[in-house]
Amino acid sequence: MRALLFCAVLLPFVMPASSAGQEAATASPEVEDEQTAEAGPVAVPPATDKAMRYYRSGNVLWAIEVLLGLLIPAAFVFTGFSARLRELARRVGRNWFLTLVVYFVLFSLVTFVIGLPWAYYTEFVRQHDYGLSNQTLGKWFGDSLKGLLVGVVIGSLFLWVPFLLLAKSPRRWWLYTSILMVPFLLLILVIAPIWIDPLFNDFGPMKDRGLEHRILALADRAGIEGSRVFEVDKSVDTKAVNAYVAGLFGTKRIVLWDTIIAKLTPRELLTVVGHEMGHYVLGHVPKTVAFLALLILFTLYLAHRTAGFFFSRFAPRMGFASLADIAALPLLILLSNLFSFLMVPAALAYSRHNEHEADRFALEVTRDNHAFGTAFVKLQTENLGNPRPGWLYVLWRAGHPPIGARIDFANAYRPWEKGEAPRYEKLFRAADSP
Repeated sequence: MRALLFCAVLLPFVMPASSAGQEAATASPEVEDEQTAEAGPVAVPPATDKAMRYYRSGNVLWAIEVLLGLLIPAAFVFTGFSARLRELARRVGRNWFLTLVVYFVLFSLVTFVIGLPWAYYTEFVRQHDYGLSNQTLGKWFGDSLKGLLVGVVIGSLFLWVPFLLLAKSPRRWWLYTSILMVPFLLLILVIAPIWIDPLFNDFGPMKDRGLEHRILALADRAGIEGSRVFEVDKSVDTKAVNAYVAGLFGTKRIVLWDTIIAKLTPRELLTVVGHEMGHYVLGHVPKTVAFLALLILFTLYLAHRTAGFFFSRFAPRMGFASLADIAALPLLILLSNLFSFLMVPAALAYSRHNEHEADRFALEVTRDNHAFGTAFVKLQTENLGNPRPGWLYVLWRAGHPPIGARIDFANAYRPWEKGEAPRYEKLFRAADSP
């Protein structure tokens, strides 16, 4: 179930933060003074020609990638190559567990080599062509190898669990696997910031201590205790900008790319960070894990129900007749990718809802609508965004509301000016609270 493993490994959380106030109901005098000069609505700039080329070509590449996600595992299954790979793994591994590990390592290496030209074009060549990347070829290839190694290690450590369940409980394996995915996903969330992310970039304390103090003050107002802020050296890889929250429990942290620190003003950066804090305060991380577990449950159940069709018609050609056979791994990936694709609109709609509420939280905790709007104008410009994508893009690809809609919301959402109570105001802590 490599696709699910990668989904778990890559469950990174894109979340930013904002600045503190003296009382829960009002912004601080410092912020009010800064906002005086700029309080009007922010215009949504049209996408540049370059951004539209990036958008349209990205849609084509996305469609091709979806097809490759089906065709490559199908080729493993229906050519009998997966069964031959299993036989080689048996000769090397000699017992059940080592056979699984050897197969997974070989499968990962083969798929890595097959996908390398595609990854080279989409991740390296294209990003340089559009002026979005600073990455050297050596750094890109080194990160690709590290990603392969991380996937192999995690797969080798955990892949035996679903295959043991397939062997011991062929009728209920999908249910038990989905249940066990919850602690697995939580574990990944806990360890990723300290053991996985630092493999790819250098993380350290913020260089601007004054800005860090403002972020931590905002975190205190938002009710987030023990916050830590990290600055990551992403300019070695990209010219794009981003910020996020990562981790869980004792590893939770706010992470700012050095590119976003360089390109946004402190006010803009604080609204972005306020959004990310909203994810934590509103409980989006555990809720998303639970939601993802439900999607995995439905995906595995559908795979379980449809696998028999392939065994009844193609077993001799495939070289295996049971999902408990490690040679069935690419069949599970094929079916999981197919049914996951059908569930993408629901998953993305859920994600967009969470992102919208995090935007609302940011606006309420900072009350700096103008800076929020200009921050997203810069995000659109720096990341070659299309502020008004088509509905098909939103339905199948957008995990966040379109940038244009987010700026529109920032311009319109001011309940405090209408005598209305902000939705999340009760969650905020006064600056002088213990």
